[in-house]
Amino acid sequence: MEYLTYRPSPELESLINLYWSLKVPKQESHSKQRIIPDGCIEMAFILGDDIKRFTSDGDFILQPRAIVIGQIVDPFYIEPVGEVDTFAISFFPLGFSNLINQSLDDLVNKETPLDQLFDSKVIGILESNIIHADSTQERIDIVEAFLLERLQENQVIDQVIRTTVDAIYKSSGSVKIADILGDDKGSRRRLERQFKRHIGLSPKQLGKVIRLQAALSLLLDTDPQSLTKIAYSSEYYDQSHFIKDFKEFTGITPKDFFRSDEMLLSSKFYK
Repeated sequence: MEYLTYRPSPELESLINLYWSLKVPKQESHSKQRIIPDGCIEMAFILGDDIKRFTSDGDFILQPRAIVIGQIVDPFYIEPVGEVDTFAISFFPLGFSNLINQSLDDLVNKETPLDQLFDSKVIGILESNIIHADSTQERIDIVEAFLLERLQENQVIDQVIRTTVDAIYKSSGSVKIADILGDDKGSRRRLERQFKRHIGLSPKQLGKVIRLQAALSLLLDTDPQSLTKIAYSSEYYDQSHFIKDFKEFTGITPKDFFRSDEMLLSSKFYK
């Protein structure tokens, strides 16, 4: 398995977390993989064989070849059917909202074909250029030109939203919204609506995802701590609270994380 990450250009570094590429040789069989949410929205191009996304225990769809994967709040399972060759762009929570006017709440827990979000002829050319590029760097250059042309400089995102997202990240997800807005219920309701539109999650959901990521980094450490220490270090009330949130997003407990072949891909991504 070859997983590589790349930094965006300075013009897009406020919107894009990173670019990544993943290559896995064709095997006789691939195991189903659980994808852990990280608060980011991804634009992905499937260059290898098809990838299944399971809609239930036995049912699945084949993911389109050029997609946007919205915020994930439920256990999310995929399975390659052969060779894996994927190039993707990981956007910060507010990054993708600068490119489209559609509410990002519409994209949650699913993959949306790119040609449903942008002009289909333009996407056809973009996808062809990505497929025929000779290197990942060339793909990055192609995508950045596309994104810069569509960056909506007049897209107004309330400063309160930006401040709240910053506070959530700086506190690793533990900040309380009341500490930012006080007891103004009207402001909290407006913030909830704006978060759903521009991020796809509520402030509370984003906080839970970011806190889970902080705990996951400790869980994947070369010298892992006990679950109790990880829970308190990540600002959970106790170990039970940590296990409950972990299971909510992944479908399994932290202890099962290392025992499951379904977590091989996620452990590679987040280590």
